[in-house]
Amino acid sequence: MKLCFYDTPLNKYSVTALLGAMESRPWLFEEIGVLFFSSARELLEREGELRGGGQVVLAFSFFTSQIWEIHDMLEELRPLRERLGAVCVGGGPHVSGDGERTVTVLGFDYALMGEGEVSFPALLEKLLRGEDPAGMQGLCCRDHSGKLVNGGIAARVEIEDFDPVSPRFRRYGPIEITRGCPYGCAFCQTGSLCGRRVRHRSLESIREVMERARGLFKLRFFRALTPNALSYGSPNGVEVNLEALEGLLKMLREVLGEEGKIYLGYFPSEVRPNNVTEESVALLRRFVCNDDLVIGAQSGSDRILKAAHRGHTAEEVYRAVDRLHRGGFVANVDFICGLPGETEEDARLSVEMIENLAARGAKINVHSFMPLPQTRYEKEMYGKLRQSYIDLIRRLTPQNVVYGDWVQQGALARKMHRYLSEGIL
Repeated sequence: MKLCFYDTPLNKYSVTALLGAMESRPWLFEEIGVLFFSSARELLEREGELRGGGQVVLAFSFFTSQIWEIHDMLEELRPLRERLGAVCVGGGPHVSGDGERTVTVLGFDYALMGEGEVSFPALLEKLLRGEDPAGMQGLCCRDHSGKLVNGGIAARVEIEDFDPVSPRFRRYGPIEITRGCPYGCAFCQTGSLCGRRVRHRSLESIREVMERARGLFKLRFFRALTPNALSYGSPNGVEVNLEALEGLLKMLREVLGEEGKIYLGYFPSEVRPNNVTEESVALLRRFVCNDDLVIGAQSGSDRILKAAHRGHTAEEVYRAVDRLHRGGFVANVDFICGLPGETEEDARLSVEMIENLAARGAKINVHSFMPLPQTRYEKEMYGKLRQSYIDLIRRLTPQNVVYGDWVQQGALARKMHRYLSEGIL
């Protein structure tokens, strides 16, 4: 088999995780050759490498915002797929939430739904043996008779059972230290796709990965992948476990040495406002090298925050920003404009909060609401950027206070709403 990964900056973390999972079954590489491509043209130019090597599998992991480019790429690759008898496997956030239309509308042969550390290698094994994988948990596809079979979401895994790095392919990214989120925010996929039970990678596992990565890659830094950087070690993911968090940071400093860089609370690991306490800020200040921390505020309206199940209030956002400022950090605060149900009054409260936070030294990342599959807001109308937001952005942008891709997101939101509500690309 020749396994070809679509590999771009947007999905590189997913590819690395899947390669790490495959390395838990090293015999797979005795029968599978792996290559990477970043465009249809690149793959077409490498057609010679794909001939005579058995079955060709094209693997894509992608977000809902990417479905149009992925669909167009599959169409461009259709002649190559037909010449080689190649099959296409889709996975990632969009596919996990919209598996059936990944097959029926986007044109994939197989849609892997949910966590792929077990289901992806299992699918490859079945394809190698020539078995019909239809009915496998975590997979949606057509069986040999052409009937669409949905095997449901994949079983949850314990993340420390799988390597987050790929020594074979010398790939290293942020280490996932926690998976799952207890809050279930109405606009976010994390709770539905990864579950609301938090699963932490143990200190021993993180140490082993870090020491191995330091030997393999001369690693001198650490970045965490987690839905909430201050939830590490918390049994429920809500309260801060300062002892566990300090244990993590001390271990990282020990492994990396005094010259090593520890990034926590910045992309791809934000912090929740309700977890920003004087103690947690002081702990981060002792160990991390990033001066900015990302906070998910999302709205200045308590009514909207409650409707979205955010689990914090507007006042907690203010307190968090003040505590970070006193602790020597710059707060980068995320806001989502146009959340479902937002009124002029709700928008006014968000605008007021943004102005107040900017005056306190915060930076503001403005997003437009975009509907996502398997969320409570999946079929809600995209939010139009109100004039009050536009006026605010124009006023604060010259001050280098506001940033974000709200214009592009607003255009995408219209297309995403049409697709998720009507199935029309």
